[in-house]
Amino acid sequence: MEMTMVGSNGGDTTETHNKINKYALACAIVGSIISIIFGYDTGVMSGAMIFIKEEMKINDVQVEVLAGILNLCALVGSLTAGRTSDIIGRRYTIVLASVIFMIGATLMGYGPNYAILMVGRCITGIGVGFALMIAPVYAAEISAPSSRGMLTSLPEFCISFGILTGYVSNYCFGKMGAKIGWRLMLGVAAIPSLCLALGVLRMPESPRWLVLQGRLKDAREVLSKVSNTEEEAVVRFRDIKLAAGVPEDCEQDVVKMHRKTHGEGVWKELLSPTTTVRWILVVAIGLHFFQHATGIEAVVLYSPRIFRKAGITSKDKLLLATVGVGVIKTSFILVATFLLDRVGRRRILFTSITGMAVAHLMLGFGLTMVEHSNGELPWALILSIISVYMYVALYSIGMAPITWVYSTEIFPLKLRAQGLSIGVAVNRLMNAAISMSFISIYEAITIGGTFFMFAGISVIALIYFYFFLPETKGKSLEEIEKLFGEPSPREDDKARDDV
Repeated sequence: MEMTMVGSNGGDTTETHNKINKYALACAIVGSIISIIFGYDTGVMSGAMIFIKEEMKINDVQVEVLAGILNLCALVGSLTAGRTSDIIGRRYTIVLASVIFMIGATLMGYGPNYAILMVGRCITGIGVGFALMIAPVYAAEISAPSSRGMLTSLPEFCISFGILTGYVSNYCFGKMGAKIGWRLMLGVAAIPSLCLALGVLRMPESPRWLVLQGRLKDAREVLSKVSNTEEEAVVRFRDIKLAAGVPEDCEQDVVKMHRKTHGEGVWKELLSPTTTVRWILVVAIGLHFFQHATGIEAVVLYSPRIFRKAGITSKDKLLLATVGVGVIKTSFILVATFLLDRVGRRRILFTSITGMAVAHLMLGFGLTMVEHSNGELPWALILSIISVYMYVALYSIGMAPITWVYSTEIFPLKLRAQGLSIGVAVNRLMNAAISMSFISIYEAITIGGTFFMFAGISVIALIYFYFFLPETKGKSLEEIEKLFGEPSPREDDKARDDV
């Protein structure tokens, strides 16, 4: 991806600065592989639950608990991961997440009974909490402002790709029978977890974390690799030093930091925030709340049930239709990675949520018609499938990547890891709430009514984001904090339109 800006002076320099650094891209990709493993586990469970319920004779409540317990445990993992990454660094936190995933996947693949399956699911959940926090933080901290949107959205793309591979795994291993098929579906995730744990050790540490530890020489060396020019590396290094409280003219290789640099005292600053940090927290928590309150978990995790309610009865056709969800989700996330740094966060987000609300209304209408008919309604089935795919596409192009990109880039350097961990905790709590209550909700208010409810929540989200989110496109991480000292995102929009 390359943005060409040629003017009368310095055209080549501008072009070079806007070009994505290949080394930074490679590091972001490797760091984001942990998200593929998480996505795989989410996608594969949607199909595995069909076979688990059949073999273990569990009821719908146990299915809901199995689906949602991962996210409750991820909440614990995410709150732990912030401080952990401040102590041992971003890179070793990714290694730790990989090892936790490997243990959880092995236990789930073994799964002789419901209790062992739940233990494996809980351990995997802790790994999920670590992965969701650390992958976008690492990508954001090694990327330049001009490419941060793309690199920080890679973890979300990897989650979607992982979900797709999980759906494909459902379809392939589902043909091997109920007893062995679902165990292979869940257990194979242990293999890439081990490979990632070994591969991450060849990656550099985050330059921002290195500066916080006083390791200025190491940080300079990393920045020289992840920047396109030496001048860019110097500017980024200067900004990071200022944000960390290191004098701009300091040229030492190692300095003793007078501030606490392992995350001590951060929770006090987050729980008794300044006006600026309070605004940042409101935005981050709102993003993670609405990402799942608008219904994505209901569609991704329970898509086989939705398609069955719409009129598809064959197990193979159910799993095949679900693969379509994964293909669309992955494809549109990929499109989003190229748009975020060109179009901006706010415009894409508003388009995404508006389309999601419309898709929910269409899906609610289609499912309601099927539910109240005496026979098959082919047009309602087609409308329901189109609506699910439309919703997933619009969610994936905006709400999915922007939640992670935006909430990662807005926190100040010292607060970033533990601040994001609060957002991730809210994210997992809402994920658990939806995944563990979806069946109960649609049994209470009908499945069509449930999607009308999600449409209403999407409208509330649109209003919320309109008033609280300023545009961050193209700004350095150190500049973004200043945005949250300004009065109104709407005024920021008006000022840009006047330019």
